[in-house]
Amino acid sequence: MKLYIIAGEASGDLHGSNLIRAFRAQKSDIEIRCWGGDLMKEQGATLVKHYRDLAFMGFLEVLLNIKTIFKNLAFCKKDIETFAPDALILIDYPGFNLRIAEWAAKNRIKVFYYISPQIWAWKENRIHQIKRDVDKMFVVLPFEKDFYQKHQMDVDFVGHPLLDVISERKKNTEKFLTENNLVKKPIIALLPGSRSQEISTMLPLMLSVKNEFPHHQFVIAGAPGQEPSFYHAFLKSDDVNIIFGKTYDLLLHADAGLITSGTATLEAGLFKLPQVVCYKGSQISYQIARRLIKIKYISLVNLILDKPSVKELIQNDLSKKNITAELKALLNDPKRIGQMTKDYDKLIEMLGGNGASERTATGMLKIMEQG
Repeated sequence: MKLYIIAGEASGDLHGSNLIRAFRAQKSDIEIRCWGGDLMKEQGATLVKHYRDLAFMGFLEVLLNIKTIFKNLAFCKKDIETFAPDALILIDYPGFNLRIAEWAAKNRIKVFYYISPQIWAWKENRIHQIKRDVDKMFVVLPFEKDFYQKHQMDVDFVGHPLLDVISERKKNTEKFLTENNLVKKPIIALLPGSRSQEISTMLPLMLSVKNEFPHHQFVIAGAPGQEPSFYHAFLKSDDVNIIFGKTYDLLLHADAGLITSGTATLEAGLFKLPQVVCYKGSQISYQIARRLIKIKYISLVNLILDKPSVKELIQNDLSKKNITAELKALLNDPKRIGQMTKDYDKLIEMLGGNGASERTATGMLKIMEQG
């Protein structure tokens, strides 16, 4: 059996790698070719393109890189055609993957979609394309099944794969500090994103409040594919550490976090880390997004809970003054921390329990075996 998997971001690489592991546990003779990252490669997939070469953020940035995007699309189609997979598995990354899905459907290639595009937030009309081009959708957020049902599309809610990853982590603060050459101070975790563009915007703002918290150490979660030298360009002192490949350990051992909006907000929530959600983009992209996006919140924690559990500082609200105030409240207000912890417990309950990767692999194999 041959599978072709496309993931365009770090989170997709993580979930793709766990899905590959689940496939191999159930069927050993699977050949897998992928667009993704180091984690998928470690699971034995042949890596065609790394996601760091694919990620373009925001409306303006996509337009500026449109030639590269179309070149990648043409190369991808040709590579899939040559490989001739039994099924194509698409992981989120809708701008690229939905175009590939349309082409694949026309060429009678079976298409599975794992982790739905956020069409419930904007571009809801994409539902018609998904119904036409995708053989089966496997969703990971509880409200997505009802959303698709509203559009007469039956999807499988498999639970969120992050629950499996997080359940394996155990806390040992002294060991974590020693292994990463950190001082014996409580930690404030900085997750400024994975793309160069968003890191360049978010990290200076996050670091601007460091002197307001002299009793804490600031530790940056380095993104896969970025070089340490890239981060050092933003550091004005040597008392800020960067840790690569240990983001989940950092979230587990931190007292609070400044988290760029995206999957990382959910990851922090599942580790029950008090957090401030941060987002700032180019003014043009932000103004376009304001007019198109229909959701009340930008963090997955708030979206799933349908309430403002974690503070979101967006665009002009993301200032040194506001970051300082919100972070101090998280560190010093037991009532607020207690309520956030209760909300996180509810969040975990709503996400469906462990075993998402295994359920997804089983569902896909069943469909393929049925022809």
